[in-house]
Amino acid sequence: MALDRKRTNHKPLEQTNSPDWSALMPILPGDGPRTRELYAAIRRLIEAGLAPSGAKLPTTRDLARRFGLSRAAAVAAFELLVAEGFAEARIGAGTFVARAVPRLPAAVAADPPEHGPTAPLPCTLGVAMGDARTLRIFRGLLSRHLARPGPEHFGYGDPRGGLALRRAIAAYLRSARGVRCDPSRIVITSGTQQGLDLVARAALGPDDAVWIEDPCYPMARAALANAGGRLVGVPVDAEGLDPGLGEALCPGARAVYVTPSHQFPLGVTMTMRRRLALIDWARRAGAWIIEDDYDSEFRYAGPPLTALQGADDAGRVAYLGTFSKVLFPGLRVGYAVLPEPLLEAVLALRALTDRQPPTLVEAALADLLDEGHFAAHLRRARRRAEAGRDALIAGLREHAGAGLAATAPEQGLHLVAALPPRLPDRPLAAAAKAAGVGARALSPMFVDAPARQGLVLGFSGFSSEALRAAAAKLGALLR
Repeated sequence: MALDRKRTNHKPLEQTNSPDWSALMPILPGDGPRTRELYAAIRRLIEAGLAPSGAKLPTTRDLARRFGLSRAAAVAAFELLVAEGFAEARIGAGTFVARAVPRLPAAVAADPPEHGPTAPLPCTLGVAMGDARTLRIFRGLLSRHLARPGPEHFGYGDPRGGLALRRAIAAYLRSARGVRCDPSRIVITSGTQQGLDLVARAALGPDDAVWIEDPCYPMARAALANAGGRLVGVPVDAEGLDPGLGEALCPGARAVYVTPSHQFPLGVTMTMRRRLALIDWARRAGAWIIEDDYDSEFRYAGPPLTALQGADDAGRVAYLGTFSKVLFPGLRVGYAVLPEPLLEAVLALRALTDRQPPTLVEAALADLLDEGHFAAHLRRARRRAEAGRDALIAGLREHAGAGLAATAPEQGLHLVAALPPRLPDRPLAAAAKAAGVGARALSPMFVDAPARQGLVLGFSGFSSEALRAAAAKLGALLR
């Protein structure tokens, strides 16, 4: 299509003058003599660094109008600031904060120093690899909607998100994941974490018990606890979470959080008999199943896996997914497919927080799905992720041997490398970070079950060379 072939020469935007924020400066005079109070209020802003060197001050006319002063009082305040070296007047331009003024101690400065983004270390989890072709297409789709913007971009809309994107996601999930979904029950979110937070707050009351996988994704654990849930760890074995054991540990649980397609962090897949048992329990208990299908698109061997939600005929599963893993986290778009009883509560919470998703990104993403670009991107992303997995496995076998025992996972974007019981994983993970490898310790992710020692390693978003080099560094640390 034309968007694939057409290249646009991007010229830098025309330079403008520095932005003038002077009329918005938060000057708050007190109740004393008007000239002295205005002088003191502006001086406080300057000393605290809130009005930085070189910043333009509001005009005396503006200040007089804003605070009901005489123009002469405002002029007198500025003359005091200039006389004491806090400001300088420039003929024809206005009054500005002086280049060198006293500052209050750093402890009362308004803002902490900013640190620019740094490149993630190899093996860091949650890193996506940019795809030049997809980014070019997506840029063209954004431009298309900016050139002919619809009315949905200029008003507030449905907190579920735009209908076009919800329809596209419904079609995708029905075909690729076997999800039972209607666009009316899809809520566009800023990612899985927001979806989990909304569902947890809608489904849980104070101190309601929640089963969680043991070990468990730390951010999910935190979100459920923050919603008031009383967390009960249910051990994960080769078949996934065991509902029978969950009932024995806590029969009155209100909900369960699971990653059945690819358990995080262990990587096992929940068997069909466990899935059916979990749905049966939820039906009998009137409980909710929160299914996090965070990286289901990345399957490298065997038949495609159907979502647990697709087997649910009782309407007890809230299904969460995201585009962060397959496109890029900076997109900030995910989705939740909700049972009807949870929908209104989730929408009420959504309306009180960020109101609705960004319509421009939604429109471009809907086109990306509808026009086939997403499917093509997914095929390329899967091949790259598989190559990264193979490079990391090969590097670990060459440089670490039995010290980091790892097998190639059939799905997902991370693997677990097991350590000998005598070797603790936390110090090794810290040493790996110092050596330039973004490994995470496995043992802190356990809740109540006996912790296992290992490293959780991501292989998405890095070149094969970088992953092999990371494996060599890990091997050197073990030696």
